[in-house]
Amino acid sequence: MAKKTRKKQKSSNLAMKFWSLYLLGLAMVFLLFFAIARGWLGYMPSFEELENPESNLASEIYSSDRELLGTYYIENRSNINYQDLPSHLTEALLAIEDIRFYDHAGVDAKALARVTVGLTTGNYRGGGSTITQQLAKNLFPRGENLSKPELILRKLKEWVTATKLEKNYSKEEIMAMYLNTVSFGHQSFGIKSAVKTFFNKTIDSLHIEESALLVGVVNAPTYYSPVRNPERSLERRNLVLSQMKKYGFLSEEVYDSISGIPLDMSKFGIHDHRLGMARYFREHLRQELKAWCRQNYKPDGTPYNLYKDGLRIYTTIDSRLQEYAEESIREHLSQDLQPAFFEHWEGHAHAPFVFEPDVIDKEVKKLMDQSMKRTDRYKNLRKAGKPMDTIRKIFDTPVPMKVFSWDGIIDTVLTPMDSIRYYKFFINAGLMSMEPHSGHVKAYVGGIEYNYFQYDHVVQAKRQVGSTFKPFLYTLAMQEGEFSPCHRVANIQYSVELPSGEFWTPRNSSNKRIGEMVTLKWALANSNNWISAFLMKRYSPLSVIKIARKMGVTSAIPPVPAIALGSADLSLYEMVGGFNSFANQGVYVEPIFITKIEDQNGNIIEQFIPERREVMSAETAYLMLELMKGVVESGTGIRLRFKYGYDNPIAGKTGTTQNQSDGWFMGITPDLSTGIWVGCEDRSAHFRTITLGQGANMALPIWAIYMKKAYADSTLNISQGDFEKPLQDITVELDCGKYGSAPGDEESNGTVPEEF
Repeated sequence: MAKKTRKKQKSSNLAMKFWSLYLLGLAMVFLLFFAIARGWLGYMPSFEELENPESNLASEIYSSDRELLGTYYIENRSNINYQDLPSHLTEALLAIEDIRFYDHAGVDAKALARVTVGLTTGNYRGGGSTITQQLAKNLFPRGENLSKPELILRKLKEWVTATKLEKNYSKEEIMAMYLNTVSFGHQSFGIKSAVKTFFNKTIDSLHIEESALLVGVVNAPTYYSPVRNPERSLERRNLVLSQMKKYGFLSEEVYDSISGIPLDMSKFGIHDHRLGMARYFREHLRQELKAWCRQNYKPDGTPYNLYKDGLRIYTTIDSRLQEYAEESIREHLSQDLQPAFFEHWEGHAHAPFVFEPDVIDKEVKKLMDQSMKRTDRYKNLRKAGKPMDTIRKIFDTPVPMKVFSWDGIIDTVLTPMDSIRYYKFFINAGLMSMEPHSGHVKAYVGGIEYNYFQYDHVVQAKRQVGSTFKPFLYTLAMQEGEFSPCHRVANIQYSVELPSGEFWTPRNSSNKRIGEMVTLKWALANSNNWISAFLMKRYSPLSVIKIARKMGVTSAIPPVPAIALGSADLSLYEMVGGFNSFANQGVYVEPIFITKIEDQNGNIIEQFIPERREVMSAETAYLMLELMKGVVESGTGIRLRFKYGYDNPIAGKTGTTQNQSDGWFMGITPDLSTGIWVGCEDRSAHFRTITLGQGANMALPIWAIYMKKAYADSTLNISQGDFEKPLQDITVELDCGKYGSAPGDEESNGTVPEEF
């Protein structure tokens, strides 16, 4: 009996010890998790951080027709709401990552048990992390090079964070947050950015097999990359599809059909400021937005960060017109102008430079040295303390490189100095197009290829404008009321006395109608320099500068008579803004690029309204349009009629500068004011003949191609009608034939040259 009692007592003691140890273990686990939750064992996210988890959100740039033009980012990440996710995307995620997602509270006990058994038996079949745990890891990263104890502690912290996330957010919010924070590789963070990078589409147009691929990539973005490892990626995608079939998200028939579809990565492209549409525009915008961010503050008092705060910038650019503008420059330069330039200079030792024969060797060397010193290679070598003779040796040593060509990028071996000379041959271009009444810039092309020619020829570059400046002078004449388009002036050489007592006497490149009485309309149409000198003699340079200032020109203009012929260096932005005043009934409207900026939640931070001011009467503006119609009807722009077949009302002005260094064309229609500049990087590189180098041959064709595309697009609804007349009656006679026009007033053979 005593033996039985002792045995019973021993058994009772063992049970007591077991339960004591069990309860102690539970208490220790509880204390461990309590300590973790309170942050006693290291950092834990606070309630406020869980409510507002931080992530670097890319700022997005949208066109006026709501196309995504690009992003600015540290991490290319953009958020999307759960309701915008396709059902097959969330089903794919559940099937491969966490099928019991809706049944657990952040930690899946069954999955953990499976992992534990797998580790002890050696039959390990995948991890036990839930979507919520992975979200915790994404929001609050582990850090690198953790020891095993640190890794275990970090895992426990993720469990605690996961349960907190489950308390603070709905399952749908957690899934959306996960897809918004996960990395897909190739600089894409979040599902929205990944869809754009991998397939160049919006998330609502994803196909099932594309959703499966993206969800499969997440597990190991590099290993399963469809670009770097397409076979692995295809196998992983089909595994996701088979899991979707297993859990009833796909039927057998749909699975069989979809799993046989090959990978299609033809639309893949990493979207940064060097790729995609409107690159020059986006770079200019980036500089403006950085300045805007410094002056605008978030509710917490800190300035906005362009690269982290997920701003949405809505621009005035129309993606269709932008595409047509880029295509038009590419078409004219690659097919016509650049081949002609190469042929023009073939066999010339000093190509493509023009200097006086006695100094050409010296000047070319000087120019090339200056170009060398502007390169990043040279600046880095100087910064590293390399002596000049070493630098010159480096620049004269052949190295492998990629160079631009209109037929595609060329892999070659050149000396850095030869590559500089190679690029001197390329003709560049700039285009800006805006709506007359709103001031919205609809197309902006700063150059021919951003990766190789980053200098912006819309706002940065200032080049001599040639005869495109003459309308400013003629505006003054029309505004004063002393002259009209049909007013006749003797076509003889005029001189303007300078303050020094000397005389400025311009010449003409054409001998047409010398000594005859010609109308001002004919003179502007034919870019006659003598009549410009006549008007400059009547008015002062300061008066012309004053009207130009009113019309938006801010660059320095020397107060000399030669400005009548375009000696001033102005930007394309200024010229288009100024000419637009004619189409806007005499009201200057500042060209703008942004309509509004929103924060990441869609709240409007700022809206933008352009500055407006009346610079001339509506009648004067209309008279100027009539004058510039003559350029297209019978003057230097007539090839728009006879070569390109335009018969609708167009006001235009060509421009050619000294030695044909710059070619310009300004074209105005009721719905678009567009300016184009064409030329080489160096003014000493140019065509040697005015036939090839004039604005009518270099710039006008780009306008013609651009507007053909714009008119052909019925979705743009661009009018081919005439300009709107002012409300008040026009008191000036516009039909010069009533005064008995002399022969030649309204006709031309289309080869009218012009000269600076």
